[in-house]
Amino acid sequence: MNRDWILFNLREAAEELARTISDIEASPDYDYGEFSVAMQHLYQHVNSAWNGREASPERSAACSEDDFNVWRQFPNDIPM
Repeated sequence: MNRDWILFNLREAAEELARTISDIEASPDYDYGEFSVAMQHLYQHVNSAWNGREASPERSAACSEDDFNVWRQFPNDIPM
């Protein structure tokens, strides 16, 4: 398990979630477009934490465009 990769992405997701909550609370004009962008960013990091969890430190540091596109997708191996 690549703890550094997981922690980086979970911290980024936590920051986005806190920022989104704060923005919604502070702005009565907060709209769907802002919410959509924020949620895409949040999910990108949560999904990347999970999908890239077994990547080597070298691979996660390099994070090719292909890796980025695969890792950011909603996981298909978590039962919901």
